[in-house]
Amino acid sequence: MSRGLWRQVEQRDPFPVPDPEPTDPTCDVCAALVIQRTEHYRLRDRSGVVDCNVEIRRHPHTGVSR
Repeated sequence: MSRGLWRQVEQRDPFPVPDPEPTDPTCDVCAALVIQRTEHYRLRDRSGVVDCNVEIRRHPHTGVSR
């Protein structure tokens, strides 16, 4: 094969899911995760965005129904 036949293609999620919002707006942990997620978006670090989304979804809140 000759050089230059391959090019990088942006990969997109075929089943995009909206970013989760914290279930408790007064939670400091969730607020920090939202700030981190925003920074990961700015850096184009999709893996970091996904990690923050998982943490937001899994963060326990006592007395708050999900």
